[in-house]
Amino acid sequence: MIEPVDIRKYAAGNHWLLAGLSSQLWGVVLWGAPDERNTAAFFDAFVAAATRHPEPRATYVDATRFASLETLPFVVFERYLKVHGELATRAIARVAVVRPHGFEGAFVAGAFGVLAQPYPIRVFAATDEAVRWLATDVDLEGLAAMYREASRVPGELDALRALLADHLSLPLAKAARRLAVSERTLQRKLAELGTTYKDELADARVRAAKRLLVASESPLTAIAIDVGCGSLQNFSALFRRRTGESPSAFRARHKK
Repeated sequence: MIEPVDIRKYAAGNHWLLAGLSSQLWGVVLWGAPDERNTAAFFDAFVAAATRHPEPRATYVDATRFASLETLPFVVFERYLKVHGELATRAIARVAVVRPHGFEGAFVAGAFGVLAQPYPIRVFAATDEAVRWLATDVDLEGLAAMYREASRVPGELDALRALLADHLSLPLAKAARRLAVSERTLQRKLAELGTTYKDELADARVRAAKRLLVASESPLTAIAIDVGCGSLQNFSALFRRRTGESPSAFRARHKK
């Protein structure tokens, strides 16, 4: 059974975190690509928390690390609203969502644009805009610390992934300089976390490729070049290794 959250405590799953930041504010962090089970677990936690604390609160949602291009999480959201809509309208005053960059951001904004909204929901590109709209203080540092603890992604790795998202051909030496550490220190920290720079760069390229495969009609060769792979063959092999399917199969499945 999921324990309801209380003030300054949080419940968390593999891709989500729900916290009672104050008696007036819920804090939510979403990351990665949650499946149906993960998404349902989040809403189960919210129902438990809202049942225990039914007073209306504003809700701040940090979705900047949300990486799904699937509609399933939003389908689950609609399902829960149908069952628990009355509870949700009592426990939530308004929701500010800070979206990811790029196509994921457009996807999130578009999804909330068509979903039923029993309370005001606004999607923002910037944190400060979301906080101003909520008109309440948000402990961003505290929420970030909870995310690092819940996701087991330390700040250094989070910073590296944000850097690689914008620089898909960045050599290790330049990445280390950008992060203000030595190459050896960066490699050591990554090894301690069970990863490598090569793996992190490969994952960043695959994430970027997924966006391009869904959001554009660009040929696979052009996408291979855009994400920093030297050839279509290398790109296809990398994509299949990290996802278990070919780029063309991934595109066909999502276009459908």
